[in-house]
Amino acid sequence: MPNPFETWTVLPHKPIVKLEDNLWFVEGRLGNIRRVMVMVRLKDGRLVIWNAIALEEPEMKELEAWGTPAFLIVPNAFHRVDARIWKQRYPKLTVIAPPAAKEKVSKIVQVDRTDGEFGDDSVTFGAAPPTKGRDGVLEVKSAGGTTLVVNDILSNMRHGAGFGGFMFRMLGFTGPKPKLPPLVSMLLVKDKAGMKSWFESEAQKPHKRIIVSHGDIIEAPAQALRDAAANL
Repeated sequence: MPNPFETWTVLPHKPIVKLEDNLWFVEGRLGNIRRVMVMVRLKDGRLVIWNAIALEEPEMKELEAWGTPAFLIVPNAFHRVDARIWKQRYPKLTVIAPPAAKEKVSKIVQVDRTDGEFGDDSVTFGAAPPTKGRDGVLEVKSAGGTTLVVNDILSNMRHGAGFGGFMFRMLGFTGPKPKLPPLVSMLLVKDKAGMKSWFESEAQKPHKRIIVSHGDIIEAPAQALRDAAANL
């Protein structure tokens, strides 16, 4: 895992994508790793930031005009790289992490809470049960439907070229379909049968899309979740 940034450090990223009136996201790069930040606007204008990424100033100003950054979710102990610099920029941020990730995240930035009480029933945060509090999950209700936001328990990246692509393929992070990477399963999933059941249960829900922290947005959620369950 890269060392956390000490000062505002902007790495390559794409423009902000406005998926819903209350849901934006942006994709960036951390070396060869694709990573995603999700931004949710609560009904009172406060913002929930999931998996923070430092953006160029025009995008940060656009974000600040949209709402007030109020909550910063660090979805697991491996996603801490930008957490400190976001807290420095917005000292009033309430930092949230899954319960089992709190200790490691707190080495980088103080964790204020491990729950997802935002005072808005359109947004729900918790840890995926099969991870025993290690990896977070966010659910966002919008006018256009419900979006499931997951972190490392589901990857949606195709095979890439070159040595980097070869390594990601060998480590099981890429493939023709969304999947739970074997390394993630080993590090974060403490109940493989429970993970399979969780995927199958979520497949029954009417999600419009799934946003993953690494890879493309999943536009056919039910099938993707069933495929991930079958792969286990």
